[in-house]
Amino acid sequence: MILITGATGFLGAELAKQLADRGQAIRCTKRASSIIPMLLVPYNQIEWVDADMLDIFALEGALEGVTQVYHCAAWVSLKQADKTAMIRTNVNGTANLVNLCLDRDIKLVHVSSIAAIGQAKPGELITENHHLEISTENDGYAISKLESEMEVWRGIAEGLDAVIVNPSLIIGPNAGTLGSGQLFETVRKGLKFYTDGTSGFVDVADVAKCMIALMESDITEERYIISAENWHYKDMTAAIAAGFNITPPATLAKPWMMELAWRGAKLAGFITGKPPAIDKIAAQSAVQFRDFDNSKIKAAIGIEFKPISKSVTEICERLAN
Repeated sequence: MILITGATGFLGAELAKQLADRGQAIRCTKRASSIIPMLLVPYNQIEWVDADMLDIFALEGALEGVTQVYHCAAWVSLKQADKTAMIRTNVNGTANLVNLCLDRDIKLVHVSSIAAIGQAKPGELITENHHLEISTENDGYAISKLESEMEVWRGIAEGLDAVIVNPSLIIGPNAGTLGSGQLFETVRKGLKFYTDGTSGFVDVADVAKCMIALMESDITEERYIISAENWHYKDMTAAIAAGFNITPPATLAKPWMMELAWRGAKLAGFITGKPPAIDKIAAQSAVQFRDFDNSKIKAAIGIEFKPISKSVTEICERLAN
């Protein structure tokens, strides 16, 4: 039996689908208030259980008969008000799962993020050997992912069979207009500005494939960046605009403009009571150059990543219908 936490999310749902398509016996955890994704509704063989990551007794029940765990569940928030609670929830939830997997000799594939990986020197690619400097980091989500990784490494030191994956920006048609889908929707609505930064991108199907391959291998005690290609944000927004057959953003948003944008959005959010359209962390990230090295995962499992241009076309076609 395979357990997936966070299967109601974008990546977790794709992972569950791929495993179900292979005829695997799957159990998925969800919160009592969570809705099963439409992508997984047709799969009657998936067993759903209500289990909060902070509820040890519920997790113990969910792990009955389980030999493999994919840990995709995490609280994702950019709100400063959520920072402390998010860090505590993500880290403690991971610690609970690590302890139970240790006790039951269960292999764990833990989903972290490139947010937990540090910056390389100018002109160099970011590798698995770069580590976030937590003492100077302000992004609560990044801190929560790094400290969650530390719980997994603590488990590995105690004998846990585990692998950590750090996906870059995950895209795919089933994201809709949430998460990475917000970028597509923003461009579709007539975005005028682009930023002079770069990042890694990867199709959600490829992330799931990598996770399954790592789980089914003898690989353990390793960390892998899962990223297909590095793209300039200017090129990405232009490709999305082309997919929608609209004019691409043509004005460069310089760092000082992004600084004004997040401060203005914060003020507007305070006045209206609505979440700001852009926050400080997102504004700063949009002008950073973060290019990632994917050679380690390629060498480990021989993955051939789907071209990001193809993924962009597929997403635009889905959203246009």
